[in-house]
Amino acid sequence: MPNIKSAKKRVKVIKAKTLINKNIRTNLKTVMKKADNAILNNDIDKKVVVVSAIKAIDKACAKGILHKNCASRKKSQLSKRVNAIKD
Repeated sequence: MPNIKSAKKRVKVIKAKTLINKNIRTNLKTVMKKADNAILNNDIDKKVVVVSAIKAIDKACAKGILHKNCASRKKSQLSKRVNAIKD
């Protein structure tokens, strides 16, 4: 454990930020799974679910949870799967 006051504060701040980041990551995974299931089952509301997944990806990217290339890749993969069903 740190003895210096500022180091103690950093430990508290890091713990709080870790919880926030974990919450965002968990939510992102949940939304992605819902989008995948909607695409696989060819649900009627799959477009709405995919749009919400893309929005969640963008939010995670904006907050620094995902790298911009990773976010772009995930959005592209979702779009490919949706467009493949149309054919």
